[in-house]
Amino acid sequence: MRLTDGDYSAIDALLVDHDAFLRARYPGERAGRQPVHTVYVPADQVTPDLIDVWRADALAALHGQDWPFGHFEQVEAKLRAEPIEDLRIDLEDGYGVRDDAEEDAAVKAAAAALNEGIRVPFAGLRIKSLEAATRRRALRTLDLFLTAYGEPFTITLPKVSGPAQVSAMVALCARLDRVYGTSLHFEIQVELPAAVLGADGAATVARLITAAEGRCTGLHFGTYDYSAAAGVAAAYQSMDHPAADHAKAVMQAAAAQTGVHLSDGSTNVLPVGSPPEIRAAWEVHHRLVRRSLERGFYQGWDLHPAQLPTRYAAVYGFYADGREAAITRLRCYVDRQSGGIADEPATARALAAFLLRGLDCGALTDVDPAGGAGSGRGDAGFSRDELVALAQAASRSAGG
Repeated sequence: MRLTDGDYSAIDALLVDHDAFLRARYPGERAGRQPVHTVYVPADQVTPDLIDVWRADALAALHGQDWPFGHFEQVEAKLRAEPIEDLRIDLEDGYGVRDDAEEDAAVKAAAAALNEGIRVPFAGLRIKSLEAATRRRALRTLDLFLTAYGEPFTITLPKVSGPAQVSAMVALCARLDRVYGTSLHFEIQVELPAAVLGADGAATVARLITAAEGRCTGLHFGTYDYSAAAGVAAAYQSMDHPAADHAKAVMQAAAAQTGVHLSDGSTNVLPVGSPPEIRAAWEVHHRLVRRSLERGFYQGWDLHPAQLPTRYAAVYGFYADGREAAITRLRCYVDRQSGGIADEPATARALAAFLLRGLDCGALTDVDPAGGAGSGRGDAGFSRDELVALAQAASRSAGG
């Protein structure tokens, strides 16, 4: 061997800056639960009994039709216990343009509803965009909301078209943190082609994440704004249009290993009307949710209570269908056995993450349903602690 300690140190010195960049820019998947959906509700419709109303409407839809998708009991239990995982109070497109007095009142009432009765795992506020026409209203809304609501929440920043708007949002959050003692984070809505591909040919969405300086928690795709801006005729705008798929593929590459979560958008085909119309809308929604999950988008938007049954049916079906294979492959990896597939550490992390997501949403359990002596592994095959350890340590395991 001809290399000396000095040679090793010289290569380390050449890469010290890049090593630091990788640690900062690509820390890996963010720990903790990601909701399976975000429900957008216009601010003037957010009342203390919102969850009860959505629960009742979702259950009525579930019981009012012949149910074709399976997992009925699980879906019913989920709707009773936790119908909405992530609530977003909407002051943007779903709310519209009102005068300042009316929007001020809606913001105060929505904050009061959160304080008084709404209990959800995640909540947040979608402000208007930082474009010139709505910028001051967006700032006023956020400032007013913070005076009335002190719990952690997520800000949704819509209509982002370039890094300058994200940098401005970072500066705003820093200012609000100082005056309110908060630690604000936001998610970026990708609703414009300029947010995906810039005028200089660069992938803008990657620059948006960098500009956020660690405050961006998610990228949410806006199906209809994006499709319309891209020139897709209204009749063909959909979550599975090729233009939408291209945008989401770029988002996925930009967000990979950054800790920024991805969310697909919504379908505007609502399950209302006659039984055949409801059944047709359910089939569309169920198919699109399952499609998103298979493509690595584990979250999406829901706009109507009757979409909740098909959201959870698709989610539970996804994890039920993949459960056995994931457990088998992960067990073979842990035990250093050959199971016909030679999985790498990165795939082991993905397998563990799949099962953890199934636990988080209630599709799987780490409690032995038989109530036996139990390893705490339940139908997830591993306990939560085991899966967390595998997700964190697989990259250091032998074999890859």
